Amino acid sequence: MVSGKEGVNTKGDYAVFAILFFTNILNYVDRYTMAGVLTGIQTDFHISDAHAGLLQTAFITALAIGSPLFGYLGDRYNRKLLIMIGMLIWTTSVLGSSFIPAGMFIPFVCMRALFGFGQAAYVTISPSLIADSFTGNKRSLMLMLYYFAIPVGSGLGFIVGSAIAGVANNDWRWGVRAPSILDAICLILIFFFVKVRKSTWDENDNVEGKTAEHSSYKSDLVALGKNATFMTSTFAYTAVVFVTGTLSWWIPTAMQHVKATDLNLTSTTQLSAEERGSTTFIFGLITIVSGFSGVAAGSVLSNFLSSGRWCFSCCSTPRSDPIICAVGTAIGAPALFAVMQLIPVSLIVAQVFMFVCITGLCFIWATNVNLYISVVTPDKRNSANGIQILLSHVLGDGSGPYIIGAISDAIRGDETSPSAHWRSLSLAFYVANILLIPAVILFIVAAITYPRDRAAFLRSTNGSMMEIDSIHTGVETGASSNKIVPSHSSPIPVKNAFGGDNHTTSSPPNSESSKRRNGKGLII
Repeated sequence: MVSGKEGVNTKGDYAVFAILFFTNILNYVDRYTMAGVLTGIQTDFHISDAHAGLLQTAFITALAIGSPLFGYLGDRYNRKLLIMIGMLIWTTSVLGSSFIPAGMFIPFVCMRALFGFGQAAYVTISPSLIADSFTGNKRSLMLMLYYFAIPVGSGLGFIVGSAIAGVANNDWRWGVRAPSILDAICLILIFFFVKVRKSTWDENDNVEGKTAEHSSYKSDLVALGKNATFMTSTFAYTAVVFVTGTLSWWIPTAMQHVKATDLNLTSTTQLSAEERGSTTFIFGLITIVSGFSGVAAGSVLSNFLSSGRWCFSCCSTPRSDPIICAVGTAIGAPALFAVMQLIPVSLIVAQVFMFVCITGLCFIWATNVNLYISVVTPDKRNSANGIQILLSHVLGDGSGPYIIGAISDAIRGDETSPSAHWRSLSLAFYVANILLIPAVILFIVAAITYPRDRAAFLRSTNGSMMEIDSIHTGVETGASSNKIVPSHSSPIPVKNAFGGDNHTTSSPPNSESSKRRNGKGLII
């Protein structure tokens, strides 16, 4: 349990984090095991690229539909119970999908959709459990570590799915089925070790006797819709998710088509298990290493820019989160273009640019969460996360794989050779590439609106007047100060950047303890 005054965490808090982190890794492993064995699934069910993309679209659409529902419930009811219900649905549907007979594609799609609905509970609620258990710098650090699970889990999904299928005589079903055992173990660990607790709403419950009162869901949506920083960053995030989700689904398949073309094969089914495994292993390894680097770099750079450390001593700014998101996305756009140009020319050089692309795009995973947490009040965070998941998946990686697959089918026509598959997919990828341009623009807009929305957040939670003043001073002068005067009343988390100064606010602006004089005799 977090100590309200000192921000001290117990061993239990870290144990809960470890369970949630490992479960989040499995979340992404289960998502992408199919991507590692997709050509086998296409052969078994006799489906086109568009129908193969529909598998991911069904999963993501169900996840997106479930996210606002679980966001609403998570702000009002027992979050541990909701997560367990979701994980039970998730685990049984993944296991069940591996037993669907060949040719029964519609039931297979339905099981994939049910898997997405079950995951909605976990991905929507689990970040708020971490935000409730940790505050200030520690919260930022734990969120950064938590989102390492995205590249690690995704990369392992590609590798594990293909590797297990290869061991099982190229039976893709075992590649999908095997991780369910670990899912069940995590469900048991959550039941026994994750404790239900109140939010560390020192931001809400303990501010000048203020009590937490839940507003209606409609009013929550209206408030979030008026939050320009949240909305612009959400649509920017959605564009990036479209790209990352599409590439994660199709790149392993595209690389297998290139491999088959180089070997003058007429179909990817003629590739050996070792040849299939090598392509997915390389992509999985790149995903893990570059994703890990990107999440860490994004969080650290945002902190340095916020606090004015190292090379940012002359240009510190409270807008660091959206700026770093924009920079990472801007790095990813040309790198992705280079990847698509170079894969048929030099796979090794293309993999270098792939590393750069994924690293840049992964700047946003933890930083974007940090961004919306700093402008959305705690009583609306589950709802905000649910809305962001809904939009980013319906308009992002939910529709992306199907759209790219359909475009690929339209370009390829009746040609079925591996070279035709690669050519059509590579051309379809340019649609995803172009979307990174508006993403950069929207993150820049979020940087412009951030000071206003951050100040509004602090006022609504009776936050520090000193930070509010420093935000406005930064807007007027181009300078920034994120240093907050500490007090003995309940701390309120403010700028959630990893590292840096003390990030808890002083007493509410109207309290007696806040009406003290600074060194110049001014009332603050």
